[in-house]
Amino acid sequence: MKVAQSADSAKQSSTLPRHRGRSLLRLVLLGFAVAMLPVMVLIYQAGQAISELSALADSSARQAVDDTRRARALINLTSEMERAARQYEVLEEPQLLDVYRDRMARFEQLFDLQVARLGSLGLESPLRGLLAELREFPELERDQQQALLARFPAFAGGVDELGIVTNNLVDTRLEAMRERAGTIYSDLWLKLAVTLGLTLAAILFFTWRIIRPIRQLERRILSLGSHRRESVEEIKGPAELVALGRRLDWLGERLDELEAQKRTFLRHMSHELKTPLAAIREGTGLLADGVVGSLGKRQREIVLLIDDSSAELQTLIEQLLDYNLVQHNRTLTVTRFDVVTLIHEVIGKHRLAFESKGLSIDVPRRPVYWQADRIRTGRIIDNLISNVIAYGADNGSLWVRAWNDERMLYVEVANSGERISEQDRDHLFEPFYQGRIRRKGPLKGSGIGLSVAAESAAIQHGSLVLVDDAEEDVCFRLTLPMADAGQRTQPIEPAARAADEGIAQTTNSSG
Repeated sequence: MKVAQSADSAKQSSTLPRHRGRSLLRLVLLGFAVAMLPVMVLIYQAGQAISELSALADSSARQAVDDTRRARALINLTSEMERAARQYEVLEEPQLLDVYRDRMARFEQLFDLQVARLGSLGLESPLRGLLAELREFPELERDQQQALLARFPAFAGGVDELGIVTNNLVDTRLEAMRERAGTIYSDLWLKLAVTLGLTLAAILFFTWRIIRPIRQLERRILSLGSHRRESVEEIKGPAELVALGRRLDWLGERLDELEAQKRTFLRHMSHELKTPLAAIREGTGLLADGVVGSLGKRQREIVLLIDDSSAELQTLIEQLLDYNLVQHNRTLTVTRFDVVTLIHEVIGKHRLAFESKGLSIDVPRRPVYWQADRIRTGRIIDNLISNVIAYGADNGSLWVRAWNDERMLYVEVANSGERISEQDRDHLFEPFYQGRIRRKGPLKGSGIGLSVAAESAAIQHGSLVLVDDAEEDVCFRLTLPMADAGQRTQPIEPAARAADEGIAQTTNSSG
């Protein structure tokens, strides 16, 4: 066994070509790097913008303080020059002229610097003319000095106006700095929006590169689990997911092989079982009919027991074959038929079982025409009624109801008996599931009747569910939509409709 498994593994490895694409880890790291790249660029640009704003603010603030201080100093020096000149006129002390000359020298120095900083403002020429006149104050005669003192108010006014102009220029430069800061701020917001867009695009792209093969793998796994192999495109993505997809392909091929072997086994097994079973039933029939001689009472009971058990065994074999057929033949043959007539036909097949079980039957009488697969619908109803015979209460009741609206057909099969437990409800339609309720009869059920019925309903895009009924203990509801007329639909003929109605009336009257 181990040798076979090793050979199978080696065969699998040899059939799976190596994929040398980018690994999942590398793809994730690359996606992270690409997504972070715009963010890093934005951080760098934001740092540059902050540095520019900081330098601009520092420079503007420093220049504003310096210009304002010089303007204030010029105003103060003008006042000191005028004070020293007027004191000299009164006191005539030489030290006051030295103070005047010192303030004049400082004034000229600051004035030249202020003019150089602010540029030509239209005040430079008048002030320089007045400054040249006042510079000569210490060398003038006394009467000339007195006349020159009258020029100080005009000179002080010009210096005050220079201070006002300086303040206005400072305000203008500060406003320009604010506009520049606003421009940088808006530019940063724009870059942030672009960065977020690029980052989101990178995240979506790499997420798609990773999620897309995962969804493809999910579809393949679902197709494997539902036994419906679909042709899917080749998986392209990380190397690990590509390799996993190829292994799923290999697994699908193996499952197909095993499924084919299972179908072959079921076909051969049913043939091998039905052949001796037919001989057994024929032999018990001959014995029961007294062909080989009369039988005693006890002998006849044993022969009839053997015949009943072989009949139930044949039913189990046919259910197994139905399950195999439903699983692998999913084509629909759609016709328009009377559902009530079909119900009566199915009940007619089990008439003897109903009599032996003592069941009272309530079935619909008015025709209900619908378009669906008649064979599969009949199989569903047959399995539900067989389930009533197997698990329903002796001397109980069976109700079958059928109605339809514009979109759906509804068929309910209800019976009295032991209620289905909550534990069994979730597993009722699973193949080969055996519930806690004991089957009535010498043979145990196969557990596939309800599975076949549910699968037959699902193939027709309908449903079969267990519902709560106020009158009965157990109630199953079949819901079928109107089938597409293009699916090999065979319209009902008027004669066939009349025949169906006649059969329904005959069956109802006999019931």
